[in-house]
Amino acid sequence: MLTYEECLDMCDINQDEVSAIAEHEHVDPIIALAMGQYLCCHNGESKIQAIILDDIKHAEKTGNTEHAGVLKKVLAHFIATHPTTSEACAAK
Repeated sequence: MLTYEECLDMCDINQDEVSAIAEHEHVDPIIALAMGQYLCCHNGESKIQAIILDDIKHAEKTGNTEHAGVLKKVLAHFIATHPTTSEACAAK
């Protein structure tokens, strides 16, 4: 059986991105990891960006500016590191 960390190491998203998906979708991190990997490999990067943006909006709406700031960094990192993720998945 693979551990969560082993799955994360094989994934095209990082822990912060997994956490943002889990927060938005109200699922366990392993489910969010699978969702994120699937989306990255099936041209769903824009969906992940939308998820993170929704999380940012929710944090700002509830007055959690510190969390919104963290999520903005997560979004910036995701955009910087996933310009052509689907091509990278096809090569694996």
